[in-house]
Order: sequence, then structure tokens, then C-alpha cells
Amino acid sequence: MIKENKDFGTTSMNWTEIKDISEIDALRNESNDGAIMLFKHSTSCPISSMALNRLERSWNDAEVKGLKPYILDLIRYREVSNQIAESFGVPHESPQVIVLRNGEAVYDTSHMGINFQDLKALV
Repeated sequence: MIKENKDFGTTSMNWTEIKDISEIDALRNESNDGAIMLFKHSTSCPISSMALNRLERSWNDAEVKGLKPYILDLIRYREVSNQIAESFGVPHESPQVIVLRNGEAVYDTSHMGINFQDLKALV
């Protein structure tokens, strides 16, 4: 079962943390009911921390209704990160944002390409 983690980053953004390969099918299924965003975060990378901070500072739930944010600590759960890349056909990068809709990756970007305005335009 995927559990919410409201305190992952520096804001009150309601992240749900991914920790297990078995959760990937649940994400695929959930994306049939609404878009979800996966943030693959390297906790040891300053660029990843900066991208996470920029996204969290800009995030506004009201502007992205229906886009549920998930986060993956890819240092601790590298096998999950690798399986996400394989399952959705998106090459691994870090940091990386992948948006899923109807069981498929419909958007991905990494590094300084990660920004709230682009995510908002997808919803």
C-alpha cells in the first residue's frame, strides 16, 4: 500500500512516497482516474534538491487539480527507479519528473526543465 508522506520536502506539499516495485502497477492503475506526477529525487545531489525546492515553492494544489504528486528517493530505492524507467519506457535521469495518464508516460523532463508552469499546462 502506498502511504502519504506530507513532510518529505520543505513545504506542505502532499507527497506520497514510493518505496516498492509492487507499487508501480498501482500507479499505472491510479493514472486511469487522473494524472499523477512522479518525482525521482537523488537525496545526494544538489541539483535534485534545488529542483525539488523550486517545485515545492511553486506548487499550488488549486492550479493542478487532479495531478497527484509522488516522490521516489532513488538512492534508497534504485531498483524501483529502474523498474519505473522500464515499465513506462522513459530513460532514467535524476532529478526527473514523469507524468502518467491512462497507464502511460505522457511527459517527462529532468534537471532544470522541471518547473511548475509546464506541469500546470498538462492538467
